Amino acid sequence: MAIRKKPLSAQKGASAPPVEATAEAPATRLKPERSRAGANTVRAKAKPGAVTNAQLREANEYLVVAAVRAQTMAEDAERATAQMAYMAEHDYLTGLPNRSLLTDRLAQSIALAQRHGTRVALMYLDIDHFKQINDTHGHTIGDALLQSTAERLQACVRLSDTVCRQGGDEFIVLLADVETAQDAARTAKKLIETMAKPHRLGGLELRVTLSIGISVYPDDGKEVETVLKNADVAMYHAKRSGRNNYQIYTPNINVRATARRSVEEVLTHALDQCQFVLYYQPKVNLDSGAITGAEALLRLQQADHSLVSPAQFVGIAEGCGLILPIGQWALREACRQMAAWLHDGLCIERIAVNVSPVELHNRDFLASVRNILLDTGLAPHHLELELTESALLHDTAQMTTTLGALKTLGVMLAVDDFGTGYSSLSYLRRFPIDTLKIDHTIVQDIDSDTKDTAIVSAIIAMGRSLQMQVVAEGIETGQQLAYLQTQHCPEGQGHFFSRAVPAEEFAALLGTDLKSPRSEIAKNAASFAPFEPGLSKRLPGD
Repeated sequence: MAIRKKPLSAQKGASAPPVEATAEAPATRLKPERSRAGANTVRAKAKPGAVTNAQLREANEYLVVAAVRAQTMAEDAERATAQMAYMAEHDYLTGLPNRSLLTDRLAQSIALAQRHGTRVALMYLDIDHFKQINDTHGHTIGDALLQSTAERLQACVRLSDTVCRQGGDEFIVLLADVETAQDAARTAKKLIETMAKPHRLGGLELRVTLSIGISVYPDDGKEVETVLKNADVAMYHAKRSGRNNYQIYTPNINVRATARRSVEEVLTHALDQCQFVLYYQPKVNLDSGAITGAEALLRLQQADHSLVSPAQFVGIAEGCGLILPIGQWALREACRQMAAWLHDGLCIERIAVNVSPVELHNRDFLASVRNILLDTGLAPHHLELELTESALLHDTAQMTTTLGALKTLGVMLAVDDFGTGYSSLSYLRRFPIDTLKIDHTIVQDIDSDTKDTAIVSAIIAMGRSLQMQVVAEGIETGQQLAYLQTQHCPEGQGHFFSRAVPAEEFAALLGTDLKSPRSEIAKNAASFAPFEPGLSKRLPGD
């Protein structure tokens, strides 16, 4: 019989469960994995160079990028610094040097002139009536005009000269090397002529003028600020002398400037104290001698009741802006007086009021005329506004709008001082003009100058063909009247008929025949007195 053997473990009395044996197998199977991981670790430790090179390459790439960025930032900082330095010395709108850079260049030019015994000229320029352009057309057109001005000024001077924008509508031109002030004067004439050409901006055609003041080193000052100040003083003298001109600095300009400031104070006081008055000069039918209308003429009445001619203060009032309230007062008073005459049953067709170019280009002018007519109750067709030819030629687009609106309102329009140098058939066709007033200087020479006689005849014929009324101003002799009658001039005014008289005396003239020389009222009309205080006589250049 076969004997069955026990397992070895049983034989030896082993007590471990069979699970141990089964657990041992997986443990044995894990050994190769641990071995491979260990091998990888060993290999990693064995090749440290491969990882370090990769890190170095990556670090080098970062360094290159950082270096490029640093260089770019440095270049950007350089450009920003250069741009800031440029902006600190140049005008942002025109790109021209500003006051700071000009002062530096002027100092250098003066130093060189002192060393070589030469002269330096400085021109201070201002665009006439620029504010009106800004107010009428907006700042975009105003900025475009400043840029156009900068280009034209630069085109007129040498490369060695400097054109700078002082600010607003003011420019300065530095002529680094001149022999006399007349060299600068020639350049000033060139600048004025260049600026007078039309500026075509945004569909508009603008005509502008310059006022220029000139000072010269060392004649008018040996310091930078003195030369600048004297050029500025001369420029303001040019503006107060009618604009569109240049003035060379002279010591007595300061005296005139002081006198003008005194006049400005007097005008301000006269407005506050109601010292302005209107006198009225008859307009006469040259065939019948009947008074058909009146021209209202402004006077300043001094404390002693003497009268000051507007020729002595209107230019100053225009320069300082007082012409706007003065003109508005004159228009309102003339309309009030005309309405009173009509209410009293006096026979008079219309009253004429002079309008300054400054008033005409003011954007509130049209509304002011409407309000005054409404307040005084005067029908528009009884009012005639007298305009200068120079005012019509400035900014024709705006003039077309303004004059068209006045015409639609029913106001009559006249061109004053016609034939004095600006006459143009084109604006007579473009604008709704009703009346041409022949300038008194032409009429006064009828007696002696055959050319003026021909001019008067031509204006009368032209007015007739254009269906415009013609008025001859400044009639002083029977011979002048006789000639105008032969040419069938419809109306006239002048001392032959009557001087300008107060409202009460004008009312007494109505209904009289002024075909014969001067009535007693006209003979006794007041004459002008010197302007006091401030001006004992008419200022030079006014």
